[in-house]
Amino acid sequence: MAKHQVYLGVDVGSVSTNLVLVDPKRLPAESVVKKIYLRTNGAPIETLQAGLARLQSQGQWDILGVGATGSGRELAGTIIGADVVKNEITAHAIAALLHNAQVRTVVEIGGQDSKIIVLRDGVVVDFAMNTVCAAGTGSFLDQQASRLSIPIDQFGPLALQSKNPVRIAGRCTVFAESDMIHKQQLGHAIPDILAGLCLAMVRNYLSNVAKGKAIHPIVLFQGGVAANAGMRRALEEALELPVEVPPYFDVMGAVGVAKLAQEHLESSGQTTRFGGLEIAHSHFTSSSFECPDCSNRCEIVQISRDDSPLACWGSRCGKFSE
Repeated sequence: MAKHQVYLGVDVGSVSTNLVLVDPKRLPAESVVKKIYLRTNGAPIETLQAGLARLQSQGQWDILGVGATGSGRELAGTIIGADVVKNEITAHAIAALLHNAQVRTVVEIGGQDSKIIVLRDGVVVDFAMNTVCAAGTGSFLDQQASRLSIPIDQFGPLALQSKNPVRIAGRCTVFAESDMIHKQQLGHAIPDILAGLCLAMVRNYLSNVAKGKAIHPIVLFQGGVAANAGMRRALEEALELPVEVPPYFDVMGAVGVAKLAQEHLESSGQTTRFGGLEIAHSHFTSSSFECPDCSNRCEIVQISRDDSPLACWGSRCGKFSE
């Protein structure tokens, strides 16, 4: 059987690890042929290997190139032999433009952070990120759904049933949770509380991450939180604009970096550095030590594959990166 020629995009984040395979011969809207979404669970190497093993078991692939993004992009790029390693802003912007070339604003809310990307004529002209506070991100919404014994996939549909959303303080996760508990004790209906939380999270996003940014249509909503229909409605109400959710909203970073890997290799004429899906069965270890050579006392991390050193980083002088 002939192998399917594809490019691999990997997005390793604090909450999820996403892998996509993109067919370069298909139109952008139909190019994703495989998507894998896994919880990172504090183990990025093991989760990445699990994703590669799943790809290996689900088809015959000729992987032409690989891109890595996300907060764990350097680690992922080293382990898999990525051809390009790009930040999340670039990856999400490219994916958004692939979906709709007329996009002007990207709202991205993930598990632990959120960002806004402003584009004009297909070029990123402004952006902002929030990585300090988890208010309004997927992890906080997951936590509240769990506290209320509501499956997270029912959060959005329940919020849409609200007739009179309550006012929730959304600037801080602690205050938001306290306010929700207070509203429950007063007897407010769960749909009204959930809808109020969605509105509070959107207010927090707009007054913090998007503060001072010009938000114009077309607006795309990306990231795992885009699955929450209540958050989408709250965003549309606050912006007074339609908000579009792409089909692969939860893995757009991986889609974008796969496309960047394709563009890099096709333009340079180089062949991929990808180590192969067999990486899934290798044994990786990480260790650290303090470099004693100067007063910086840099903490150096070393990654080994099958007991052979693979890469080091952490030195300010770059000595261990050579």
